[in-house]
Amino acid sequence: MPLLTLRPFIFFRITRAFSSMATSVTSSIAVSPTVTTKARLRGVVFDMDGTLTVPVIDFQAMYRAVLGKEEYVKIKSENPSGIDILHHIETWSPDKQKQAYQIIADFEKQGSDRLQIMPGASELCEFLDSRNIKRGLITRNVKEAVDLFHLRFGMMFSPALSREFRPYKPDPAPLLHICSNWGVQPGEVMMIGDSLKDDVACGKRAGAFTCLLDETGRYNSPEYQSVEFKPDYKVSSLVEVHSLLQNHFNLTP
Repeated sequence: MPLLTLRPFIFFRITRAFSSMATSVTSSIAVSPTVTTKARLRGVVFDMDGTLTVPVIDFQAMYRAVLGKEEYVKIKSENPSGIDILHHIETWSPDKQKQAYQIIADFEKQGSDRLQIMPGASELCEFLDSRNIKRGLITRNVKEAVDLFHLRFGMMFSPALSREFRPYKPDPAPLLHICSNWGVQPGEVMMIGDSLKDDVACGKRAGAFTCLLDETGRYNSPEYQSVEFKPDYKVSSLVEVHSLLQNHFNLTP
């Protein structure tokens, strides 16, 4: 497929069909062919863990610790987009839920202790501010982690919804809440995150544009080809989002 230069070392490719996951290479932007005209963009909503911050939580280890090895393998095989651990444990007894939430909290605490800002995040937010584009945050982490993120890096997102807001991702409710708060339509907003099952699903269900951050190319794996919700855009770093927005959206306030 032909590659069209956006700027030095950054490319986008238009896929022939988006019934399967768009593939990309390092420093590339994969684009769904359904995106053909420049839509107005008035707000960007970010995931936090693994998107605005460097991924430090071993989610697979956390899932195994919560579910047990055999149950983990079984559930993973039945869910190609990934395991929704929070929804899964909601069906458990109160005592079992309490134990599971404690395991999750322990993993999240370890992640907070090693919190690092994702390369390109600060510059991207500065660019959005320069264009008067609103920015919000939706995470399945707890409010305490969001507060720590704001305090440590001095980057404020509003609204910033944690898992205390119900229902949480992949339900579209938190994104629709932010759109209502901003007074904009979902079609004027982009959801950026590193999860197909949470971030992309939330954005697509709400009617927003979606951008999948896939640093390692793991979503190129065949197991993700048949998932229900696929992103409009796919990047390998937040640095690429700057060019993506400039080239594919009307950023006029």
